[in-house]
Amino acid sequence: MTYSTVLRDRRLATLIGGDAVAKLGDGVGFVALPLLALQVRGAVDPATAVSAVLAAPFLLPIAVTVFFGAGRRRFDSRLVVALDGLLRAATFGAAWLLAHIGRLTLGLLIGGLFVGCALRLLSSSGRRLLATGMAGEQARLPVNGLLGISDSLALYVAGPALGGLISAVTGPAAALAVAAVCYATLPIAAATTTTTPFDGRTGKARSGWEIIRRHRVAARLLVVVFLFNLCYGPVEVALPLLVTGDLAADAGALGTLWTCFGAGALLGAALTSQLRRFRPRTSIVAVIAGWAAAVAALAAAGSIPVAALAFTIGGVIYGPFTAIAYTYLQDHLDADEQQPVLTFYAAGVTLAAPLGLGLAGPLIALLGARGGLAASAALTAALAPAVRWWITPHPRR
Repeated sequence: MTYSTVLRDRRLATLIGGDAVAKLGDGVGFVALPLLALQVRGAVDPATAVSAVLAAPFLLPIAVTVFFGAGRRRFDSRLVVALDGLLRAATFGAAWLLAHIGRLTLGLLIGGLFVGCALRLLSSSGRRLLATGMAGEQARLPVNGLLGISDSLALYVAGPALGGLISAVTGPAAALAVAAVCYATLPIAAATTTTTPFDGRTGKARSGWEIIRRHRVAARLLVVVFLFNLCYGPVEVALPLLVTGDLAADAGALGTLWTCFGAGALLGAALTSQLRRFRPRTSIVAVIAGWAAAVAALAAAGSIPVAALAFTIGGVIYGPFTAIAYTYLQDHLDADEQQPVLTFYAAGVTLAAPLGLGLAGPLIALLGARGGLAASAALTAALAPAVRWWITPHPRR
């Protein structure tokens, strides 16, 4: 099934469009939040301030998602998506207002992101479950591919470009107001979806943790993606420091780099449906090894154009990864296992983000931006050889 066939369903197209607009807000924040952290950090070390602000939106969402994934309680995907949009819109709007009147501090920014993004991870899983559920099993890969395209286009191309432009012209605080408007579209997207009747708790239901413990493919894929995301952490912290420090560029250049990455990832995601001819395990290993090489090239870049080329190639390589991983996981699960496993999986994988960002702060403070990127590349490259064995299908215990 092709992308165009999937998008003929207006309700599904509206959901995927709302997901893309929300990710546009995330892309704006990718550029604006680190720059705003540097403005309000006070006496805090720059790397520590950036890593703390980038990690804050992940901590509470992981706890909320573990509650549902490790337990037997189910959630209403439409309600969660709508509430997440309202909560993040209010949070980012309040941050803009406080910055506008000169009252925003690093502590308030971190605290606001910690609380205001509580449902972001559950909402992300909910949007994927709603979309793949509406499309059906045969359309799973193209739907995951379209969600990957929205990641690339909104999160890494349009979002960072818009965030960099606004930050350069009016300051990073103003970019948060744009992000707030983007998140406000999620309740509209949720209202247009169809879903099965919601049952908050079922006595015979198994938790995501129970299923994953007995399912080797799911367990090993979780380990692989967790470690891959953990090794990625230093990239987000090092990049703004590399741009504004070693490469002596400005906020616009940072936005340009993220846009280049997104353009490459958009191309890679658009080619996702063509990867059916390859075994998913082979594609996953190739992405991990290729991404390591791209980060090593980024670490060695001596100018913005060279860094942009390395990041673009990295984007092309990384683009199909999430769609391949999720489709590979969902293809090994029964229908009643989808929500608990995907929810727990999302929590486990996303836990790598704050851990990676938290570890990246002192690592980059010790090694510098280039050293941190080189360390990230080396650790990722070391992961690749073991991956093929880890995710080989075996019978369930």
